[in-house]
Amino acid sequence: MPDLHQFLRCTTPDAWIAAALERQDILLVDHANCEKKAASTALNLMFRYVDRGDLLQKMSRLAREELRHFEQVLAIMKARNIDYVHVTASRYAEGLRKHMRKQDPQRLVDVLIIGAYIEARSCERFEKLAPHLDEELERFYTSLLRSEARHFADYLKLARQYADGCIQDRIDFFGAVEAELIESPDPTFRFHSGTPA
Repeated sequence: MPDLHQFLRCTTPDAWIAAALERQDILLVDHANCEKKAASTALNLMFRYVDRGDLLQKMSRLAREELRHFEQVLAIMKARNIDYVHVTASRYAEGLRKHMRKQDPQRLVDVLIIGAYIEARSCERFEKLAPHLDEELERFYTSLLRSEARHFADYLKLARQYADGCIQDRIDFFGAVEAELIESPDPTFRFHSGTPA
């Protein structure tokens, strides 16, 4: 499995960890949203690329796992009397997706690289945040590490499989964009937000 820590160009800033500990209600609400969006992305890929057997298998499993995680987050929120309210999306995913190429197969490759970055960042944040949380949340976030790391590896493997030639330049490009989104000031706290402004 590729090393996601080497894949990411920066680590989560300590200031984001501090904000997450202060805003655990928003953290959990947006975490639920992220799981739901991840499942939706996988399903959209399944509908768009029906002729790609490897993608269908991996995305079907990924969607099921993400929806299970969504249900688990909702259960934790319910036990803690945290309402599942609407919150606006962070700038993160859109900040990556606006650089996607428009035509396939390049578009698919970019979607998969972006998916790899989102999953890698999620895994890195679970790992970095878990030791600071209460026992239940620490156990839960630690339990997510294996599946999130596998999702990252699956996205990256598929991107390389469907690319026409080397894609390291696209990986490097999106890596720089992703790092900028994580390290730059961000006025809105979300699971994938940047450094609190």
